[in-house]
Amino acid sequence: MQKLIRRFSDYLTMIKFSHSLFALPFAALAVTEIIYYGQLDFDHLWQSVIGIIICMVAMRSAAMGFNRITDRHIDAKNPRTANRELPAGTISLQSAVFFVVVFLIIFVASAFWLNPLAGWLSPVAILITLGYSFTKRFTFLCHVMLGISLGIVPPAVWVALTGTVTVESILWMAGVTMYTAGFDILYATQDIDIDKAQKLHSIPARFGIERGFWIARSFHVVSLLSFIAAAFVANTGWFFALILFVVGCLYIFQHYLVRGGRLDRIPVAFFHVNASISTVVFFGILIDRFLLPIL
Repeated sequence: MQKLIRRFSDYLTMIKFSHSLFALPFAALAVTEIIYYGQLDFDHLWQSVIGIIICMVAMRSAAMGFNRITDRHIDAKNPRTANRELPAGTISLQSAVFFVVVFLIIFVASAFWLNPLAGWLSPVAILITLGYSFTKRFTFLCHVMLGISLGIVPPAVWVALTGTVTVESILWMAGVTMYTAGFDILYATQDIDIDKAQKLHSIPARFGIERGFWIARSFHVVSLLSFIAAAFVANTGWFFALILFVVGCLYIFQHYLVRGGRLDRIPVAFFHVNASISTVVFFGILIDRFLLPIL
């Protein structure tokens, strides 16, 4: 039993299951907006919510597993990542491939369960999300590709639940894309020497740490402006305006933490602050749409 639990824990660590917190709140935000607009009846609410969660977890798991497979030789040469499950031999390559295939099947099946259109479009999401793993080999814009793989979540939810894509969903996509790309640049500063040695591409490796920080800041400015534009299009209330002010402060705090090249603070800025941003945005829209109007 202990061996089974340990193996399960190894798989959760391999895919960094806790990182799902970055994207899940934006899927929940899209569901909230669709309910608010009356495009989702409550008879199908739980089916939709469960389907979205399964799709998100399955795609995220498959993508992280695929990334670990494609990067296993790179990770083995990096002291920070050499103890990951595949380089360390904790999980075999064959097991990892089986894991990815199973979760891709679950993702496609769940997409069809939600909406036939979502099912037929699921290979597009797979291509974008898995394709990110190769981009660091030929372009420093790999961070933007990662951003897009998470940014498609809001419009994907709109497609899955309504069969349409709206201007609001595209603006949320832009915001999430820049949000993700910005914090990924910060995260990549930890591996700048390894990336250069292995001829891998990243913005910090191409432009240096300080310029990389400034590019990340500019991405987060664009992200915040996109969130503001989405809120304007959606005609949200004063409470969500306050929430976006808080998000702006969190962005500033994140960059304050790593000022002057404080790379030792990257884990705090990456894991805690970023999870806070997405969670704050979701609960902000939820309260703005449904709680404040009845108070």
